[in-house]
Amino acid sequence: MKYEIIGEPMPVVVCDLEANEAMITERGSMVWMSPNMKMETGAGGIGKAFGRMFSGESMFQNTYTAQGSEGMIAFASSFPGTILPVEITPDRPVIVQKSAFLAGVESVDISLFLQKKLGAGFFGGEGFIMQKLSGEGIVFVEIDGSTVEYDLAPRQQMIVDTGYLAMMDATCSMDITAVKGAKNMFFGGEGAFNTVITGPGKIVLQTMPVNSVAGALIPFMPSGN
Repeated sequence: MKYEIIGEPMPVVVCDLEANEAMITERGSMVWMSPNMKMETGAGGIGKAFGRMFSGESMFQNTYTAQGSEGMIAFASSFPGTILPVEITPDRPVIVQKSAFLAGVESVDISLFLQKKLGAGFFGGEGFIMQKLSGEGIVFVEIDGSTVEYDLAPRQQMIVDTGYLAMMDATCSMDITAVKGAKNMFFGGEGAFNTVITGPGKIVLQTMPVNSVAGALIPFMPSGN
């Protein structure tokens, strides 16, 4: 498969497939395709279907196959930001935020990832439920805004504000830390907790989380009065 990511700030990834090559997507993100692309919808088993639902995706999965000859299909981002290509290998699964998976090859598996530490899930801002991408092949991940990447050494840490963690290697761990000082916690405007990511592994941060954008727009929304 060959691909090209075009457009800002609402990018689209255009994929050129070999004959009989297939891709999967879970949110109806297909925007255009060649006539020989065949779509099939399935759940892939009740366990996987519910796992996808709780991780922010649809219970059903669309598979697009290039029939008879080479085919083309394009998938678009749902929010201003970045489409990030990620190469998944059996020894390098990754953890991504809910609803981050855009599309990928059939050999990649999307499953539920639960935070081992309840505090990190409930107070860290990244959510108790995330997505795990495993298997082998390329996937395309949606990032809110632009991306900033760091490679953390073993035991090296990064403190991240709520919602800014988009992806991390499965070798990384996540915990929370309280903001120090009562005045800082209640009047600093940064919230009471931050997320702490510990290496080893790569982390991908995003510059414009959708929840932060929504919060900034609330004061300007009509009150209905």
